[in-house]
Amino acid sequence: MDKAKPFNIPKREVWEAYKRVRANQGVAGVDGQSIAGFEQDLSDNLYKLWNRLSSGSYFPPPVRRVDIPKATGGTQRLGIPTVADRIAQMVVKRYLEPFLELIFHGDSYEYRPGKSTIQAVGTARQRCWRRDWVLDLDIKGFFDNIDHALLIRAVRKHTDCMRVLLYAERWLKAPAQFADGALEARDQGTPQGGVISPLLANLFLHYALDAWMVRNHPDIPFEC
Repeated sequence: MDKAKPFNIPKREVWEAYKRVRANQGVAGVDGQSIAGFEQDLSDNLYKLWNRLSSGSYFPPPVRRVDIPKATGGTQRLGIPTVADRIAQMVVKRYLEPFLELIFHGDSYEYRPGKSTIQAVGTARQRCWRRDWVLDLDIKGFFDNIDHALLIRAVRKHTDCMRVLLYAERWLKAPAQFADGALEARDQGTPQGGVISPLLANLFLHYALDAWMVRNHPDIPFEC
């Protein structure tokens, strides 16, 4: 490890993050580079990424804006990072996620390791036998409307790791790029399609809903 680097990121962490991204596959970002293309010069690409992350000089490129049709009508807005950016996000996610898993509610299921929405449905089905009513809520455009300041405040509550705070903020602010090359600045939301986004969204939801429910309605069970 280069002791001159401000952030102590083991090279092994970048390698492990790459393996996770490779296993998940996914499409190319704004640079058009696939995972296979990234692997054509794998050692050099990973070294460059580690060097920039460790020095604090890493700035994420724009996310590729993609709209996909929803089964219920309308479209779902996705933001697809580049392969290198997905690896960078995975490095930070692997560091941050264990801390947040300690505080997440037991009945929070979406985007969590070892849990799934199928389990949430199963829990709801069991509770329906013991309750007279159920309320189904859908937060419209949740990923697209998260308040950046509140989210960073929540991240700061659970870590003082400067690289996590620095890069989380840069990922939130990274613009979206349309197919014609036009850029869209973002002052709210976290792009659905990013590696770090589901974890950050769950943290926001933890304080916006889960903790609020436990504090104000402790006798009402819920699943999310």
